[in-house]
Amino acid sequence: MADVKVLEDVDTAVGVSYLVKVDGESLGSFSSCEGLGVEVVLESREEGGFNTGIWQLPTRLKYPNVKLSRPLGEGTGDVARWLAKVSQGLVATTATITAQSTSGQEIVTWNLQGVVPVRWTGPSLTSENAKVATETLELAHHGFHDGAGW
Repeated sequence: MADVKVLEDVDTAVGVSYLVKVDGESLGSFSSCEGLGVEVVLESREEGGFNTGIWQLPTRLKYPNVKLSRPLGEGTGDVARWLAKVSQGLVATTATITAQSTSGQEIVTWNLQGVVPVRWTGPSLTSENAKVATETLELAHHGFHDGAGW
């Protein structure tokens, strides 16, 4: 008879929220996070006598902006206060984005370096439709770090 393995409960990224901190200061929990990633920019080179292909040489890493969205709530004031501080002098900073399960257990954390705000978009306030008022915060960054010494 074959061995049967019992599957254990595993936290997965289903129904998660994203807790965001900038230099250790909480900006609250967001319901969506887009843009976490990295792209290796390649430079193509053709070599004489090498007729079976083109060399693809890596040149640099490119990081897309991260867009965080949520319904308006308590954390909205935290974002406004942080943006007010940033307006006094733009300084690149560090940030963490932690994916949490619905029970609040940490699933994974991304540590970003060189973070600067790109855009904050508030809700369209109108009484014509009953939509949830949302905000979006867009951040640029210069890559990931392991969290040690930053």
